Amino acid sequence: MTQAHPPRSQLPEGLVSLADHEAFASGVLDANAQAYFDGGAADEITLRENVLAWQRIPLLPRVLRPVAGGHTRVELLGRTLAHPILVAPMAYQRLAHPHGEQATALAAAVLGAGLVLSTQASTPLEEVAQVVLGEAARGPLWFQLYLQADRSFTRALVQRAEAAGYEALVLTIDAPVNGARDRERRAGFTLPPGISAVNLQGLQPPAPAALRPDQSPLFDDLLTHAPTWDDVVWLRALTRLPVLLKGITHPADARQALACGAAGLIVSNHGGRTLDTLPATATLLPAIAQAVGDALPVLVDGGIRRGTDVLKAIALGASAVLVGRPVIHGLANAGATGVAHVIRLLRDELEIAMALSGCRTLDEASEALWSRQSG
Repeated sequence: MTQAHPPRSQLPEGLVSLADHEAFASGVLDANAQAYFDGGAADEITLRENVLAWQRIPLLPRVLRPVAGGHTRVELLGRTLAHPILVAPMAYQRLAHPHGEQATALAAAVLGAGLVLSTQASTPLEEVAQVVLGEAARGPLWFQLYLQADRSFTRALVQRAEAAGYEALVLTIDAPVNGARDRERRAGFTLPPGISAVNLQGLQPPAPAALRPDQSPLFDDLLTHAPTWDDVVWLRALTRLPVLLKGITHPADARQALACGAAGLIVSNHGGRTLDTLPATATLLPAIAQAVGDALPVLVDGGIRRGTDVLKAIALGASAVLVGRPVIHGLANAGATGVAHVIRLLRDELEIAMALSGCRTLDEASEALWSRQSG
């Protein structure tokens, strides 16, 4: 456990926004954990732009429209969700609170939010599923997957997820290597004793290649095991679960994903943690949504901090959003209670934004951006 103060289970006073949660968490997490969760790649330009881009998009409300009886429900992969907010996959959540992924899962399930569990979770995937599946009002339960060089290990991991009750796989495709995370390197980030990627126990890394002096350890060794589009086809044939691809930033890749039989796309720049100077996801989203049309759902993550951001994402073509760092801040501040508060704030703010924009349902959300579309 790497908190600067003892973990809480009650919500601190004065937290009324996700920004408040972030500010309070900066005094709760120690420098090691904060560098990991809050840091980005290189100069962190993309990290900052993810937040700022949503703020720059204007809303132009319509007034005197009938909004009574409205709701936030959406349809996603054959299910009706109470609202379009999902928890993004994030590794090593026990760095933020001893209850880690189980606390996050409990809060998400009770609040009707979807949960995407990271391959690098610090809690076994079966234990997290048990927390979620017993809640009647829960959202979808998905498992995020990194393809391992040992494909037999990947196959066994997929089979575990299927057996545990996960309903979809989210294949992360934009991180064949880690970004240059300066903040982590300055902090000397290390995992403390007792925290590890427990679902990867037993995985043996491939033997290093014998390289000539003129060869690159990255290009001529590590990346020889990196996944390709053929591996997406392989994974689809391996599992009965729908496969969503996370890390789409280019319309051509969106069309390729559709051709490979992906069940959905997640527009994501990995929270600014891989390639710095990538455009913000708010900027990327419209072209991706246009590239695939109604053929499959498009989700988006990165920089969602307000209910107005959620409304804008839906208006720009997303079916739902994923929220990452704010969940970690809530978890650090008050465990499951803190995560529930973060999700509740977003949903309440979404309802307020809809009502004040004249949107009775999210199907009408595009009209809230009339100023952008016509200007």
